[in-house]
Amino acid sequence: MAGTDTGRPSIYPTLLYKDAKEAVRQLTQAFGFTELAVYEGENGTVAHAELAQGNGAIMLGSKGTGGRFDEAMKNAGPTGVYIVVDDVDAHHRRAVEHGAEILMPPTDQDYGSRDYMARDLEGNIWSFGTYAPEIGA
Repeated sequence: MAGTDTGRPSIYPTLLYKDAKEAVRQLTQAFGFTELAVYEGENGTVAHAELAQGNGAIMLGSKGTGGRFDEAMKNAGPTGVYIVVDDVDAHHRRAVEHGAEILMPPTDQDYGSRDYMARDLEGNIWSFGTYAPEIGA
């Protein structure tokens, strides 16, 4: 199976944004993602970007490019993504400092995780917490 022995994730949540450049800015500054690659289209839109967080990554791009994924996502709803972080409270403070909309402050969950939830500039829901399920081979 791809990704199992290579150290690379095998699942990449993929999102589209009206203003993908601003999304990259918010995700890196407020939510601590690391920019791996940003490729611009002819008209200055983001054709494709890759951002990492821990041992996972997401891919994103601009809405309105006319590509097949853009067409498929045209009437899709916002996406929800869960990201594992070591220090939920510090991560939350960083998000607040950069103006992220917080939907739930850091909260201890019944199943042992500590999570918080935020909404990005275009309505996608980001949950950050300590819960990291074990994935068996």
